[in-house]
This record gives sequence, C-alpha cells and structure tokens, in this order.
Amino acid sequence: MLFLEILKAILFGIVEGITEWLPISSTGHMILLDEFIKLDVSEEFYKLFEVVIQLGAIMAVVLIYFKTIFPWGFGKSKQDTKKTLNLWGKILVACIPAAVLGILFDDWLDEHLYNAIVVSIALIVYGIAFIIIENKHIGSRETKTLEDITYKQAFGVGMFQLLSLIPGTSRSGSTILGGLSIGLDRNVASKFTFFLAIPVMAGASALKLLKYILDVGFVFSSTELIILFVGCLVSFIVSIIVIKFLMNYIRKHDFKIFGYYRIVLGALVLLYFIIK
Repeated sequence: MLFLEILKAILFGIVEGITEWLPISSTGHMILLDEFIKLDVSEEFYKLFEVVIQLGAIMAVVLIYFKTIFPWGFGKSKQDTKKTLNLWGKILVACIPAAVLGILFDDWLDEHLYNAIVVSIALIVYGIAFIIIENKHIGSRETKTLEDITYKQAFGVGMFQLLSLIPGTSRSGSTILGGLSIGLDRNVASKFTFFLAIPVMAGASALKLLKYILDVGFVFSSTELIILFVGCLVSFIVSIIVIKFLMNYIRKHDFKIFGYYRIVLGALVLLYFIIK
C-alpha cells in the first residue's frame, strides 16, 4: 500500500511541477487528477498536500535564480545589491492584493469556487484571453528587463494575480497575462511571475499548514510524511526542467499554444463533469 501511495505522490508531483509554471492552471489539473487517482489520505491532509507540494516548485525557482534574487555575494557591488532589494520591493508590492484578499476569503473560496465547473470555465475564458492578447499584440512590451519594471507595473501585475484566486485561472497564467497587457516583455513577465511565486506560494503553504494544525493538530503518520516529501521532491525536479523549457520556448514562440490547450482541456473537463 505504501508503494502505491508513493507512486501516486510521484504522479501528483509531476503534474504540479509541470502545471505550476506553464500558464495552464495547476489547480485545474489537480482537480482532474484527483478525480481519477485518489491518495489514500484524509480530506484535510489532501488539502494540505496539494498546497505544500508547491514548496518543491518554489525551491526550483530559488535554485535556478538564486544569484538574481539574493541581494549579497556573487561579487555583487552595492549598486547590484540595491537593484536586487529594489526588485524584492516590487515583488512584495505585487503580493499585496492577493495576500490581503486571499487571507480574508480563503475559506469562502474553498467552499464556493473549488469545483469542476468554475475551473473549466476559467480555463476556457483565460485561454481565449491569451490568444486575443497575442494576436492583437496588446501592450507595447517596452519593458525589456526586470530593472525596468516600475512599482506601478508591479502593482498592476499584483492586481491581475487576484484573478488566480479563482480556481482554474492559473497563478502564472494571470500574472503573465497581466504583465503582457501592461507592457512587459514575455521573458520579463515570466521571470517576474517566477519570483512572485516565492512569497505567494510560501505564504499559501504556511496558511494551509497553520489551518491543518489548528484543525487536526501537528499529527502526521509516517505514510503522510513520506507522501509529502516525495511530492515535494518530484515537484522540485520537474519544475527545474519545466522552467528552463519555458524560458527557452518563449524566446521564439508566443503563448497562444497554451491558450488553445486551456480551451480544449476546459471543454473536456466541463463535458466530463456534466455527463458524469
């Protein structure tokens, strides 16, 4: 039984590592995966698991871009340190909208919006949005580097991140979409999205862990701990591969393929749960 649960955790980690960074909604894929392959754990633990395995994905960003996001060392001058701290200031500004509303309405969102119909509609709607934005070249894309991002643009991306509170929207999808809309280059929008994930996903994981401890207590079986570790480790490894793939991909391609994928997946999810 433990071996089977480990295999399931590996699969969940793979899906998380892929879908967290591509703008195709990790939540939508997790809901669909859970429909067919269920971990043999309590409902409370599963809610914790699907959020905490994001920590593996976060660590992938930290590893790949550590030199960029760490203010000191690596031969950085005082000016370089100042630029890095300034980048973190923009990241924190972008976190404010979703952090405030996410904390206030986390339980309400879980209760009312975490269902297949909402997810499928969000997949389709924002898939169409990606195609429209890319076809019409909305935004001048004049912001070519992370340093060029203004605090106003950072807050704008943060406002778009509010959309990700709706399951199926995709956190990376909403922030990349927002970045493109307000003039960020694809490369810059993607990197800023990666960095923005660090405090956002760490905060979400901490919030879920706190709620779990308050409801259940700090009590985990050996199987649950193994499942958490395996899920995080696999998510970490897969995320490294996917992040590098995405950054290479967008050098020559746009995001329309992800828009089409979202539409097809959303339609299939909607059809499945309607006829179920």
